[in-house]
Amino acid sequence: MSQPVDMNLVTAYVDEHIGEFHSKRLQAIGNLRLSNLLKKKNPYLFKAKNQEIAGELIRGILDAYLSSQEETMFGQFLEKLAIYVSGLADGGQRPATLDVDLDFARDGTRYLVSVKSGPNWGNASQHRDLELAFRTARRQLGLDQSIHVIYIEGCCYGRQQNVDRGAYYKKCGQAFWEFLTCDPDFYQEIVAPIGHQAHDRNQEFLSAYARVLNAFTDEFLDDFCNEDHSINWNGLLAFNSSSEPAPRTSRHPRAR
Repeated sequence: MSQPVDMNLVTAYVDEHIGEFHSKRLQAIGNLRLSNLLKKKNPYLFKAKNQEIAGELIRGILDAYLSSQEETMFGQFLEKLAIYVSGLADGGQRPATLDVDLDFARDGTRYLVSVKSGPNWGNASQHRDLELAFRTARRQLGLDQSIHVIYIEGCCYGRQQNVDRGAYYKKCGQAFWEFLTCDPDFYQEIVAPIGHQAHDRNQEFLSAYARVLNAFTDEFLDDFCNEDHSINWNGLLAFNSSSEPAPRTSRHPRAR
């Protein structure tokens, strides 16, 4: 039988650990280099979208990169929160050497859970690997056939409730958090503690973001724009895709 989850403990946990996410955001933007961003993006797409304003192009590249990074970083926070909450409810814990994230027992059933941030996390091959991970985990834990084991792919957001994948079940969003806590409202109750400190932390991030955006735009204007300030698409393509990329040549050389 699950124990009721004490929201005071959940709030305290979030307050202690949410700062890790915000710190990683700042670190991610602080470590960025324009050259690395430009090498990873498709310049043909920008041309097809008629992006001729340097500042808008750089903002688009920067926002796309940061969005992807934030999804990953915040997903890691949510996964740790789910494991903590399961610990409060059922004594759930992360197995030390297994490829699954959570192991707990409830009412005579053993649950092995792979915790994901959201529902669209992998391709067909990765989903097959998940099936193998579940079977391997059961064997490593020494769970014989007399023990009833259910495998769960749990997603911290999304609408899929109890999808039968054959080898395991998939639960997302409200259904997943209710599965962990037996509380249908828990997925909403964690919003308030997660939002704590968000305003002040985001102001710090926005200041860093503005500095990086301005610096990258300035650098792009120097290195990838013509004398008339139009974008030098050939130069950008050579930097991004040439077999022997030519070095960038600044219109206004300066120390970096």
